[in-house]
Amino acid sequence: MLTRHVVPLIASLSLLLVAGLLAGCARGLPPVDHGPVLAVSSVADSFTTDQRRMHLDPESRLSAFCLLDTGRDAFVVRSALIETASQRIDAQYYIWNDDASGRYLAGRLVAAADRGVQVRLLLDDINVAGKESLFAMMEAHPAISIRIFNPSPSRKGVGRWLSFITDFDRINRRMHNKTFVVDGNVGITGGRNIGDEYFDEHLELNFRDRDVMVLGPLAGAMTGNFEAYWQSPWSYPLGQLYELPESERAGDRLSGLSRATTEPLPFTASVPQGRNQAESLLAGWFADMVKAEAELVFDPPPEDLEAPADKPRNTAKALFDLIESARKEILIESAYLILADEQLNGLDNLGNHGLKVAAITNSLATNDLVTNHSGYARWRREMLEQGLELYELRPDAAACKRWVANEQACNNGVVSLHSKSVVFDRETLFIGSFNVNLRSIYLNGETVLVIRSPQLARAVAEDIERAMAPENSWRVSLNEQGSLVWQSRDGEVYQEPETGFWRRAASRMLSWLSIEKYL
Repeated sequence: MLTRHVVPLIASLSLLLVAGLLAGCARGLPPVDHGPVLAVSSVADSFTTDQRRMHLDPESRLSAFCLLDTGRDAFVVRSALIETASQRIDAQYYIWNDDASGRYLAGRLVAAADRGVQVRLLLDDINVAGKESLFAMMEAHPAISIRIFNPSPSRKGVGRWLSFITDFDRINRRMHNKTFVVDGNVGITGGRNIGDEYFDEHLELNFRDRDVMVLGPLAGAMTGNFEAYWQSPWSYPLGQLYELPESERAGDRLSGLSRATTEPLPFTASVPQGRNQAESLLAGWFADMVKAEAELVFDPPPEDLEAPADKPRNTAKALFDLIESARKEILIESAYLILADEQLNGLDNLGNHGLKVAAITNSLATNDLVTNHSGYARWRREMLEQGLELYELRPDAAACKRWVANEQACNNGVVSLHSKSVVFDRETLFIGSFNVNLRSIYLNGETVLVIRSPQLARAVAEDIERAMAPENSWRVSLNEQGSLVWQSRDGEVYQEPETGFWRRAASRMLSWLSIEKYL
């Protein structure tokens, strides 16, 4: 019988053999020279400038923050910010779906560009396939520019998938950052991508997620984050990758995309119609923001995409520093949770100092990726033995109706965890695009805010604890015999709950492979 160590060895050798046979097919794109870098600053005269002056002392280093806890709030606030933009919108995303909400926001960006706002959209290549027509249409607008980070040389078909093997190291360096900045004064960052399932508009699967809106100096720091990737030699203008439509045909389609956003919309959300409604809505949000000391931490794009990814990146170092300084409690909420030997060794004194570390992540029943769950399952026992408290989300979590502002979606579908937040001693909040896993530590570009606000930290801590309650999650532990046990209000079970045989078997087999760094 093959042991746990032999199977990964055979798998790795097989992958190396295939990669060697196909290596001749790999042809990377040459780096791009974007020319001189132009200085970018916040806009001096706009609605957001007025709000910044009203709520923040210009001599203070503080920014103001508010949590966007439901997908509906996140969608409506983004929509309102687009309506109030005066000069510039910079959006950076891992995923932008060509669905109802993705097309709506794209249409409003076109409408903003029609009134003279300069729109820049930066997307990671890994999820662009199949959505090219939407982005190519937008790029045809003279006030909209779109770039794609780290694209595959093969744009479709078998060649695109072969590049994942022949160009494995480069393809695994992804831009997972998620920022949305308007006029350099207001920004949003967090876990959400752009799509129905992130905005409580999907009928079958909605993500429990969390963003933060920022007013003040740190919005400028988000612009710096954006610029670092926008000017990267590995960010390619869309026109270098795809054929753009002719201007006349594109103009008609752009007008249609913009007009569609003013017609009856297929949303449960009520989005602001026009600038006045948007300003009124946002004024209420800005009035309730919490002022705090904070810093933005991001991982710059790699200078060499093929260099070894064997050192923790900036965001991971910031997390490790916070872990070392924690005194009583660390609460983790992470869609994908993978801590291996090196990270667990740093937590080997949890019990000695009375430091509680509790984490909630997806169960096999709620995880959108079996592969990612398998990496977590591979290290789950070690995490428990190290003293971590582990909780896994239930697909029928009672709190769905609190998290997802769409009751029909909760009744008919499943809620999955996508948020990425860590709370330290109920005083400091670490929040952004960073999953507590090896991919975020070593490979991805990530963006996080470290906010030193007991008020916001307590709010997120209470929400995490609510998610850990028996009606929302299973607590995973080891019984006296050393077997895994899932406990909830319904009692105990001894295998992955609410999943079928084949899904459990797939996760088990994948967990034998030492691939957790790439999940």
